[in-house]
Amino acid sequence: MNETSFRLAERMVPSTYLQQAAETRATREKKIRILIDQRKCPEEGWDDATIEQILNDLALMDSNNFPHNCGVGEREARIYSGLVARRHYRLGHGVGRSGDIAEVQPKAAGSSLINKLTNAMVLDVIRNIGMKKTAGCLVVPLATGMSMVLCLLTIRQQRQGAKYVIWPRIDQKSCFKAIITAGLEPVVIENCLEGDELRTDVLEIEKQISLLGPNSIVAVMTTTSCFAPRAIDKLEEVAVLCAKLGVPHLINNAYGLQSSKCLHHIQQAVRVGRVDAFVQSTDKNFMVPVGGAVIAGFDAKFIEQVGKMYPGRASSSPVVDLFITLLSMGLKGYKQLLEERKVLKTLLYGQMVSVAQKHGLHVLNTKNNPISLAMTVPNPLGSSLTELGAMMFLRGISGTRVISTTGVKTIAGVEFIGWGSHSKNYPQPYLTASASIGMRKEDVDLFVQRLDKCLEKFKCSKTLKPSPNLEEDKYIVNLKEKEAKTANNSVK
Repeated sequence: MNETSFRLAERMVPSTYLQQAAETRATREKKIRILIDQRKCPEEGWDDATIEQILNDLALMDSNNFPHNCGVGEREARIYSGLVARRHYRLGHGVGRSGDIAEVQPKAAGSSLINKLTNAMVLDVIRNIGMKKTAGCLVVPLATGMSMVLCLLTIRQQRQGAKYVIWPRIDQKSCFKAIITAGLEPVVIENCLEGDELRTDVLEIEKQISLLGPNSIVAVMTTTSCFAPRAIDKLEEVAVLCAKLGVPHLINNAYGLQSSKCLHHIQQAVRVGRVDAFVQSTDKNFMVPVGGAVIAGFDAKFIEQVGKMYPGRASSSPVVDLFITLLSMGLKGYKQLLEERKVLKTLLYGQMVSVAQKHGLHVLNTKNNPISLAMTVPNPLGSSLTELGAMMFLRGISGTRVISTTGVKTIAGVEFIGWGSHSKNYPQPYLTASASIGMRKEDVDLFVQRLDKCLEKFKCSKTLKPSPNLEEDKYIVNLKEKEAKTANNSVK
């Protein structure tokens, strides 16, 4: 109710009672006014009632919710199901227009305002957690892989004739398929083994750029967040190389916003060299449903060009989810979650070291991976490690990966030896576990307890080699093949 309605209500309810209600509403409206004025993520999170108030107010600004509306077009945000309408707060027009995902819609002032505010809040959060030089960002209703496609296509428009993407190997399908989907040719750069870690082969990147010619390269696509034992790419060195040779540089920062180390390397990379954009998932970094990503960069014009590359309007669901979540968390709440994640990473590491020592294993030294940990696993003689992964999954452990290092996978005609391990010759099998945002201490404790039991059961059921060694595996396989051939020849 507005001020006039409150005065009229005094005819039926004592003014002293109504005054409290009016003051409460004024407090909520002040928060909304400050948000629209400053376009920053609020320091303190809002209560659900205030968030619902702004959503309802903004939804009423869309034409499909006008009482007098008479829609005769092909797209009038008509929603058949009441359940669906309530799920989306009666926001049915989506965001953007046919020529630009960031453009304002005449029929949807409320939806457009939510889109503008969400982008502004995300930019504010990114700057506040360490990326102060970020000039612009765009929330898109696409997961990370398709968002990388959008960036690659935007760059390709500016580099006629370029067709290659230099890609330090990371064994995650969507990263590689993004290059293929964009109609480009991947140049896979194998990683270098430094101790237990897999690091970027910068010399090979430079060699390939020189061999193919800088003008034929659409971009170098590096990675920050990934499964151990692969580490953050050497972003600074790659950025210097890209600046020197005039080659665009895209960073897959899928779940790196939650890591100050990942952000520090991106910030340093743009300080010393070239970074065109960095892309991150909304669900992995902000605890919302899958379906959105944030494309951010240090040149606002480039981010605008990416928005213009998106064909047609877009679903507003990922934007609304993020809008609600940022208002609920507040900047203070988000920063607290980031600090808690760091503490739990240390706890997870300590407990994994204890269980590894108990079973004669060890946690790999991957200091340049701030989120994921890897631990060696028992190496069964003549059987598969998938049984260990199945044991953990059936006991409710999700997110771990058991890597044999001997798998082979072909994607779009390209063969990856040692698939899953980011390398064609990683020396030992292992499992991974990550400490990501939203994790709780009880998750760590329960995981380690169940891991301990699974390892015990797995070891009891298998004949194990005393020390995992890939070369020894190959030797045994070759020996068995020779024995089989000798036996067959004898029979003949």
